[in-house]
Amino acid sequence: MDINQARTFLEIARSGSFIAAAENLHITQTAVSARIRALEDLLGCRLFVRNKAGARLTSAGEKLVRHAASMLQVWERARQQVALPEGRSARIAIGGEFSLWHPLVADWLIWMRRECPEVALRAEVGTPASLLAHLEDGTLDLAVLYNSSPRPGLIAEPLREEKLVLVTTSADGRLTPENYVYVDWGPAFAIRHEAAFPDLGSPPVSISPGLLALTYVLSAGGCGYFRLGMVQSFLKDQRLWRVADAPEFAQSVYAVHAERSDAEVIERALQGLKQLAAGRERPNLPGSIGPRSRR
Repeated sequence: MDINQARTFLEIARSGSFIAAAENLHITQTAVSARIRALEDLLGCRLFVRNKAGARLTSAGEKLVRHAASMLQVWERARQQVALPEGRSARIAIGGEFSLWHPLVADWLIWMRRECPEVALRAEVGTPASLLAHLEDGTLDLAVLYNSSPRPGLIAEPLREEKLVLVTTSADGRLTPENYVYVDWGPAFAIRHEAAFPDLGSPPVSISPGLLALTYVLSAGGCGYFRLGMVQSFLKDQRLWRVADAPEFAQSVYAVHAERSDAEVIERALQGLKQLAAGRERPNLPGSIGPRSRR
């Protein structure tokens, strides 16, 4: 089994589809089928059962998942060590949900450059499912997520708990459905939001990044859920008002990493994330959007 076969096999197992795997790997469906056919010939057994719904693992395929993931992790570690940029002694790859990118992950990159200049950095944005999958296959070393559920081989360390509050640009503090902006704070928020507001299932505007949503609400008017720290200064200046009697939602932020990660590098990275998450330190970023109190 070569690296491309292992990566293709795991992508099909994760997505449940040869077509989706081809799209995610940016190769043709023919290439995906050829790799799996060659792997099945090599092992002498079928790995997937294909049907109209997609592809599911056979019992042999389920046994292969752990070995293929371990193989990719070993390869990724070897590639990173061999291909280190000049002047760097280690490398770390981090991923984060879009709504956690600013300011936490962005600030962490600046912190790492200042505090750990010998470490090469790679960062990406992704969905919780894709970030966890990349942790498992060794593509990522660290992921910053909301409400992480336990997974074998992964360690989730709490960073902070955020409070999401409903605010409006209307001074009367009323919730106006026609001006409501749904801000995507992740799957757990979506479930609780639907239970609390069953009549807001089809909001007129939906925006994923919290910072973009806040910019929109402040400019165009409206109401929506935001991190309390993000809107504190606007509440004080009376550019925003809390919506009376609206429920608050708590969200926990976690740093997730694999058990087999490079302990020393991960510990340094976690140190920076925890300091930034606790608000004890924030880099002075040229051209930062808004005051520091908008955290």
